[in-house]
Amino acid sequence: MAKKDAKQAAREQQASKSVETADANGFSAGDFAQGTREELTKVIWPTRQQLISESAAVILMVGLSATLIYLVDKLFGWASRQVF
Repeated sequence: MAKKDAKQAAREQQASKSVETADANGFSAGDFAQGTREELTKVIWPTRQQLISESAAVILMVGLSATLIYLVDKLFGWASRQVF
């Protein structure tokens, strides 16, 4: 745990130094690329199974929502034709 904390402290120190350098000299593409690389190492990528199940859940919910909106639209269309 201490090794991880030391690593995090080193990253934060380097990040603050990079910000100071960038502020003094303007935008630094190298610092930006390094910061981006560091942030991407922190990402926890989903497993294949998680990706499939969560994508299926999203597709299912979008389909159900679209069906509900369609049915409500048809109901209001029918009701407006009855009134007018």
